Amino acid sequence: MLTKWCRAFPGLPEQVAEARHFVAALLGHWCCADEGVLVVGELAANAVRHTLSGKPGGWFLVVVGFGADFVRIEVIDQGGDGVPAVREVTGLDEGGRGLTLVAACAKEWGAKTLPKGSSVWADLVWEGA
Repeated sequence: MLTKWCRAFPGLPEQVAEARHFVAALLGHWCCADEGVLVVGELAANAVRHTLSGKPGGWFLVVVGFGADFVRIEVIDQGGDGVPAVREVTGLDEGGRGLTLVAACAKEWGAKTLPKGSSVWADLVWEGA
């Protein structure tokens, strides 16, 4: 069972930094704090850029769950047309690397469709686990 902390953010680009600060404060000096900040930054940016969360009045929710040997970073958004997936990009592409970074940091990651949105999550391993 996970112990969870969550916070809702307005769906504005500048709120991605606030989401990173939220996760940094929760993870403190744990071994996966840097990875957690990177992961939430990528997932929150995707929510604002690619879903209804980035529309006027939109929002996204960050959930941090602590397990015995991992921490789960989850971003719940208001949904959109696309399905989150790792994309193949070339060296000249300006974007499209976010989920590749998430996959590189995470033990596991995934996405699920919710009745009124979607959830993208990544599990980060505690050091020594």
